[in-house]
Amino acid sequence: ASSVLYEAGHQSLANIAWAYSVANVEDGSLFNEQFVNVCVQKEHDFDYQGLRQLHQWNLWRKELKSDIVLPHDLGTRCYNEFMKQTLISSDLQKQVVSVLHSVGLIVDEEVQTKSGYVLDATFIHNGKVIGLEIDGPSHFIGKKKKGNTILKERQVANVDLIPLISVPYWEWSDLVSLEDKESYILNKID
Repeated sequence: ASSVLYEAGHQSLANIAWAYSVANVEDGSLFNEQFVNVCVQKEHDFDYQGLRQLHQWNLWRKELKSDIVLPHDLGTRCYNEFMKQTLISSDLQKQVVSVLHSVGLIVDEEVQTKSGYVLDATFIHNGKVIGLEIDGPSHFIGKKKKGNTILKERQVANVDLIPLISVPYWEWSDLVSLEDKESYILNKID
């Protein structure tokens, strides 16, 4: 495995790390000090996408309570790149947030967590911060969540310790009246 790591391109390393993070499958024969050393050696080859993927891998290592993580400087560089996110509020998000307000919740939108993820909304329920993700079609293949959505939900719950509620676009689009939408939201919260 060692020669393969050194021969692998920087983006291949980031893709492999990210894929294992999504699958949540530990492989000590792959993710060891040697993997970290190769990442450090190729540090300046990674573009923003590779650095963002390595940040998510680093978060996964923390989820696992592993000692095998990126060194501080590279980890910080990955984190800083991950924090640079374009915030886009969709019409669907605006609709859902409007219903949250109509049921009496005080909502913060586009909230960046300590790990770097941006949540569509957060609110306090029973004294605890709850995250809300309004998941449009880009979050799914058919009705199955894509890897980036699966990883975000798991890492926000396990690293940031924020429970997440997901509102899939097809469930929301089936709701017609304000009463139906309020009932749906309240059921999701409880």
